[in-house]
Amino acid sequence: MKVWFDLTNSPHVLVLRPLIEALQADGAEVTVTARDFAQTVALCERFGIDCQVIGRHRGARLGAKAMGLLDRSLALTRFARGRGFDLAIGHGSNDVTVAAFALRIPRATMFDYEWATVQHTVNCRLGNAVVVPEAIPPERLYRYGARGKLQRYAGLKEEYYLSGFAADPAVLDELGVDAAQPLAVVRTPPSVSLYHRFDNDLFGDVLLALREQAQVVVLPRVAEQRAELAKAGGFIIHERAIDAQSLIAFSDLVVSAGGTMNREAVALGTPVFTTFEGRLGAVDEQLIAEGRLRKLESVDEVRVTRRAQGNGATDRIRRNPRDLLAMVLAPLI
Repeated sequence: MKVWFDLTNSPHVLVLRPLIEALQADGAEVTVTARDFAQTVALCERFGIDCQVIGRHRGARLGAKAMGLLDRSLALTRFARGRGFDLAIGHGSNDVTVAAFALRIPRATMFDYEWATVQHTVNCRLGNAVVVPEAIPPERLYRYGARGKLQRYAGLKEEYYLSGFAADPAVLDELGVDAAQPLAVVRTPPSVSLYHRFDNDLFGDVLLALREQAQVVVLPRVAEQRAELAKAGGFIIHERAIDAQSLIAFSDLVVSAGGTMNREAVALGTPVFTTFEGRLGAVDEQLIAEGRLRKLESVDEVRVTRRAQGNGATDRIRRNPRDLLAMVLAPLI
C-alpha cells in the first residue's frame, strides 16, 4: 500500500507522526510532503521524517490564501501524478485534498476545530473520510458536506500522539532554564490564521505579567513575532524547533492563544489558560466545562505557582494511535 501524507503546519507533524510510523511498521510505502511554514520542516527533521518540501505559506489575507491553495495544489498534483498512491491524508490540508481529488486518489482529512469555514468546506466536500473528535456535534459539520463521511474519535488527538510520551529534562538545559525556579511557557497568537482576526491586547499584558513572576519561554509562530519578542527583552526564545512537549510537562503554567499547545498541557496535566478570542470550538468548550482548561479573562488571574515536577502526569489518559489510523484508512474499506 502506498500512502501520502501532507503536512502544512507544525502541529500536523506531531499528530500524524504516529500514523506514519504505524503504517511503515506494517510495511506500507509512505511518502510525506510538507509546506515551508512555521516549524513544520524543522520538526520533520527533528523526528526523522523524510519529507519533500513543496510550497510555502502565502499570508493571512483571503486572496493570498486562495492563491496559495491554487499554486500548491497544482504543485502537489504534479508531484503525485503517476506515483500510484492508494490514499492521501492531511490534517486540515486543503492542498492535498484538492490534489488527491483531481487525481482520483482516495483521501482522508482530520481536524478538531470546526469553525474554519473555508478550510472545512473544501476538505469535507472533497474528502472521503472526515476524522474529528466526538466532542464536535455532527450537525455543526453537515453544512460543510461531511454528512455520511464522519469518523469520530474519543477524547483529544493529543491523548493519542502523546500516548507513549515521557518528558526529557534535557530541554531545560538546552534553553538555559533553572529547574528550581518557576517556569511559564507561552505560545503566541496565530496571527496569520483567518479564524483569529483579533488584535489580542490581553496577550501582551499577560506576557509582561509573567515576566515579573517566572522564567518565560515564548514559542513564536512566525519571524515577525520573534523579532518583537527579542526587542522587548526578558524572554527565552529558541531559534530552532525544540521538544515543546517535554517543556510543557516540566512547566508550572502554560498560556496559549492557539489550540494544540493548550490541549497538550491538558493531556500532560499542566495548568493552562487560553487567551483565544475567536469562536471557541466544541473541544475547548468541553475542556472549560470540565475545568481542565481555563479561559483567561483578566491579567490579574495570572499567577505562576510552583508544582511538583514530573515527566507528564502518570495518571493521564493514553489512547492508541492505531484507533485513529483505522479511521483515516476508512476510504479503503
